[in-house]
Amino acid sequence: MSTATKPAQGASPPRARGDVRGARRLFVIRELGIALALVLLVAVTTISNPRFLNAQSRKDLMLGATILVVLAVGQTIVVITRNVDLSVGSVLGLSAFATGKLFLALPDAPIVLAMLAGVGLGVLCGAVNGALIAIARVPALVVTLGTLYVFRGLDYSWAAGQQINAADMPSGFKRMGTAVVLGVPVLALFAVAVLLIAGFYLRSYRSGREMYAIGSDPDAARLSGIPVGWRVFTAMTVSGALAGLAGVLYAARFGTLDAAAGNGIELNVVAAVVVGGVAIFGGSGSVYGAALGAVLLSTMGAALPVLRIDPFWQQAVVGALILAAIGLDRALTARIARRLRGRRTRGA
Repeated sequence: MSTATKPAQGASPPRARGDVRGARRLFVIRELGIALALVLLVAVTTISNPRFLNAQSRKDLMLGATILVVLAVGQTIVVITRNVDLSVGSVLGLSAFATGKLFLALPDAPIVLAMLAGVGLGVLCGAVNGALIAIARVPALVVTLGTLYVFRGLDYSWAAGQQINAADMPSGFKRMGTAVVLGVPVLALFAVAVLLIAGFYLRSYRSGREMYAIGSDPDAARLSGIPVGWRVFTAMTVSGALAGLAGVLYAARFGTLDAAAGNGIELNVVAAVVVGGVAIFGGSGSVYGAALGAVLLSTMGAALPVLRIDPFWQQAVVGALILAAIGLDRALTARIARRLRGRRTRGA
């Protein structure tokens, strides 16, 4: 081979780069499809009721999606590694109640302290999940299903039937739940910041890209020297931290807290991630798609009653979206595999 045609040492062959670009293009098209579905839903609902997009409704829509987006970002990082975290709703409830108890004990406590306490509690819960999965080698589904009930039980035991009211919260903390900057709620800005940081990390850092490799083939990732156990532990801890942050945001938005806060939200989180194009079998997807899925589901929850659709059919539509997303993911995966085999055959 002449030096003019020999690829540089360490550089990817042009065919490999083309395969990567083609796969990315297909997944971007899928995310654009989710965005289009969201636009169509909003358009149809606005035609039916023009007040659906007035200033207050836009604020409510953004606030409604905020907590789900934060949880979906953490869940995406876990699912990419071919795992799942079913305990996020319980961690949210525990963190939210802990935030209320903190302000009851220290009414003048800084908001930053409350956020650090909530995130720290989430980190602890996530680390418990991560240790059981990575060190004890127990499947994530089993571990997080168990800790879902353990954390919720701790929450109920701690609350002992007590309810914390909005009047018990500091005025500055309550204002954070209602404040708006340039028409965007402050709580929504937290979600945007989390989304951008997570997206940048997964795309730009080696450890982030290694999580995709783990999800694609854990055994191959382990043989190539990737610390699979540590990466999975990190993913579960991050998910716990974001669930803890979501608990603080929940407390700021609603004010009134009890042990049932966040009960059942974990199913909506998993649904948002799957609808957003993250492969439930790991290895593909993005936090941006998951965020779009979260916004779509929360918007559906607000739009379908306006369209006078029965609550049963609302759940049926969400179920249909999940099945369609899984089917589309399998079809895209098969198409990419066929394309790669075809190119390799032609190259041979």
